[in-house]
Amino acid sequence: MIDARLLPLQRRLLAPSARWLATQGVGADMVTLAGVALGVAVVPALALGLPMVALALLAFNRLADGLDGAIAREVGPTDRGAFLDIALDFVVYALVPLGFALADPRANALPAVVLIVAFVGTGSSFLAFAAIAGRRGMTTEAYPTKGLYYLGGLTEGAETFAIFSLMCIAPGAFPALAYLFGAACALTTFSRWTQGWKAFAPEVPDRSPAPQPAE
Repeated sequence: MIDARLLPLQRRLLAPSARWLATQGVGADMVTLAGVALGVAVVPALALGLPMVALALLAFNRLADGLDGAIAREVGPTDRGAFLDIALDFVVYALVPLGFALADPRANALPAVVLIVAFVGTGSSFLAFAAIAGRRGMTTEAYPTKGLYYLGGLTEGAETFAIFSLMCIAPGAFPALAYLFGAACALTTFSRWTQGWKAFAPEVPDRSPAPQPAE
């Protein structure tokens, strides 16, 4: 919901570091993979009852997620980079609820499943819209440098990181927060379905009678 507003600030803050890393030969894909490794490490941190360590790992994962795009803008974006960026983000998002479920299966397993299912809804609707929008050559002014069409919603990257942060700070509140955010994700999914229904509606052929030539 607020990602588009945060992007200009993010780009200004990350540009100097991205420029320096690019001059040192650090590629965007390298940063992406390093960020994913940090994201995967969130699972054992949560399972071992170290939620603040998990939060630090997740924060560095999100930093890498922004930095890889900034490096790509310095050296030139690639299709592989765009693919890795979005595909691996969805994996990291799903791993966080898994970590909480492993930490306390009795209390957290069901809300974790509900939240992961909600993520499937937001992710699948996002990617389905992007695939058809790309085929039609559609673009969005809110995310002009992204490698695919970005369809916004109530729950985007900033909101997801915020709710994950709250979960790590107050792990006992995970079930309530998971159900709450799952409901917000459901609203996002429904809004994207609605937008796709309207945007990709088949064109109605013009059946009005052809004008008759004047006598």
